Amino acid sequence: MKPTLLKPSTSPTFAERIGRMLGRAWRGVLRRERNACAWLTAQGLPPGIAKALPLLLKLAVLGVALYAAFWVALLLTFLIVAAEAARYNAWQKQPEWRDGHEGIGLYTHDGICIDYCDND
Repeated sequence: MKPTLLKPSTSPTFAERIGRMLGRAWRGVLRRERNACAWLTAQGLPPGIAKALPLLLKLAVLGVALYAAFWVALLLTFLIVAAEAARYNAWQKQPEWRDGHEGIGLYTHDGICIDYCDND
């Protein structure tokens, strides 16, 4: 029995199109970065400094992004902890003062007096 040959795909997949688009965008960014370095060098800046400036800019952007991500993560952690605490307190009924079968006192939700109940 002969193995059947798979028909090659005639059109690129979605992932291939996205990859090509991102590759073109990255090449464009690199081209603009080289143009900016050449312009800075033409303005009289030493070539070493002109090449270091884009790296410093990228590091600054990364630092700001990490700083913002830290605060967002801290805020989300606080919100999750607060929601869990609220859910726990809502689930657990708190004792309340009332006049029960043992007199006036602090009773749990199932009717058990948890402090010294005095009828006076």
